[in-house]
Amino acid sequence: MNLQHKNALRRVAVTGLGIVSCAGIGKDAFWAGINGSPPLGIRKVNDFDPGIYLGPKEVRRTDRFAQMGLAASMMAFEDGGSPSADPKRAGVIVGTGIGGMITYEQQVMVLHEKGANRVSPFLVTMIMPNAAPAITSMHLGFQGPCETVATACASGTHAISHAANLIAEGRCEIAIGAGTEAAITPVAVAAFANMTALSVTGISRPFDAMRDGFVIAEGAAALLLEDFQHATARKAHIYCEIIGTASTADAHHITAPAPGGVGATECMRLAISDAGLKPSDIVHINAHGTSTPLNDAAESQAIHKVFGDTPPPVTSIKGITGHSMGAAGAIEAVAVSLSLQNRQIPPTAGFETADPEIELDIVNGSPRKFEPGPVLSNSFGFGGHNGCVVFAPTRS
Repeated sequence: MNLQHKNALRRVAVTGLGIVSCAGIGKDAFWAGINGSPPLGIRKVNDFDPGIYLGPKEVRRTDRFAQMGLAASMMAFEDGGSPSADPKRAGVIVGTGIGGMITYEQQVMVLHEKGANRVSPFLVTMIMPNAAPAITSMHLGFQGPCETVATACASGTHAISHAANLIAEGRCEIAIGAGTEAAITPVAVAAFANMTALSVTGISRPFDAMRDGFVIAEGAAALLLEDFQHATARKAHIYCEIIGTASTADAHHITAPAPGGVGATECMRLAISDAGLKPSDIVHINAHGTSTPLNDAAESQAIHKVFGDTPPPVTSIKGITGHSMGAAGAIEAVAVSLSLQNRQIPPTAGFETADPEIELDIVNGSPRKFEPGPVLSNSFGFGGHNGCVVFAPTRS
């Protein structure tokens, strides 16, 4: 559905950003972090304090993924000036790939070591994927659509897309679109390692010839989305607009991308068309770029099918952030919004050796200045889920 160029639809403004990431907590620290040097190994958020957003009892009864999702959403709402709106026209859409994995593993151990009577009565409400939007709606008082998207690594992008459509269609005046994930657990890490998805070196190298898998991460990010007229009426700061979205399925394999990136190709084309644009109008691509051999190759092939021999500059911030699965698309949406504001593309950390099979203009080494224009952001997940969003500078 065209978000900008059909008269029946409303313009969608991004007016607030919230981020909890290993690259930094809060938009300023995050922006500095993704333009800096990458860490090595698993990407945990070591300095996150849920007690800033939740009371002691709530902290104990809320899984880390929901804590992070709430924190990012509250940051976005506050960054946007805490706008007032009809509660019934204020929505919360949060994506997560896995949900409360930490709590689940802990309580399985409790069951085996201490017996059934010691399993927490809050287990179900802590592990359910909808816990994150639920507690966010309660804290913000939003009574409109409150939903969860679970499409693996495309979850954050799909959540933002759905929230944007709620604004465009007039269902909501404001909406939180977010993604969150906290699944760095012994079982999850072992499972990803055993499927040979993880880097054995602990280095994330998107599109690099030496890439050997993704580096698992946790985190959360949120955008405050708003009806453009509502935002301008209150003189809100507008980072950018969302002007196109798309979603497709590979219908191919539960983990491997479709050969040649067929589903990703169609998703990019649909998002660009939805924005009322041509591929040549896109000035930058925020790639999914996970650092896995198959996914980076398939995404590169898809980009060439859409953009031809001279695609726009490409970057993947996963060289810094690692891959936070259901949160990744939302974290990258914050990065794109800040790129447009700062007129600068962050580099692809870890990229050193060009892969002869991937002929892309990879931004690397240092940030690159650019003239802001429409930016395409990609997310592709296990199960063949594809999501793309087109962001653009605010027009008059």
